[in-house]
Amino acid sequence: MIDVISLATIGFTFFVITASPGPATLSNATIAMSKGRKASLIYGAGLSSGLLVWGLVAISGMGVMLQSSVYLLSALKVLGGLYLIWLAYHSYKTSLQATTFADQQEIQQLSAKKWFLRGLVLNTSNPKTVIAWMAALSVGMGESSDFGALIAGLMVCMLAGFTVNALYSLLFSIPHIMQLYRKISHWVDRIAAGLFALAGIGLIRSAFQRS
Repeated sequence: MIDVISLATIGFTFFVITASPGPATLSNATIAMSKGRKASLIYGAGLSSGLLVWGLVAISGMGVMLQSSVYLLSALKVLGGLYLIWLAYHSYKTSLQATTFADQQEIQQLSAKKWFLRGLVLNTSNPKTVIAWMAALSVGMGESSDFGALIAGLMVCMLAGFTVNALYSLLFSIPHIMQLYRKISHWVDRIAAGLFALAGIGLIRSAFQRS
């Protein structure tokens, strides 16, 4: 059975990993600033659900299989990289358009399903997430840890993941930050496009690298 200190260590490690700047946090912040809190919270829930998918993969032992299966892992990396490049194209295209912002009625009409699925696809398309899970779980797990300890670790990590995404949504949807974004939205979208492209290319390159 796992103790409270080990669970806290696992949760803190996963919190730091998921809170660090990356495609998921960057996209969530951008959506919060441009579309508002509601859309971002739903998108963040999709991101967190994507984390859960890879968490289940990790604790089921498939994480080890993915790391040992070169072709399967490479294929997943290529697909994830292509999706990130698509996000880069979408962000750059948005930066070239006239700046328009949805009013409250339009925001309420946004499809919750669309935002949730976008977040879900982004995190499930990145196989590196399973490595983050295995790194966090390994911090607090020992040789005597049983399946119950893995489930407890999974739940703590999920709580950390939902917390991180919710904090990004709440922070970047503050009115003053949204107003600032409206003034520099074109530059923010272009920077986001560049970062997405770099992440996507890096993920695809890693698919063809052999250690």
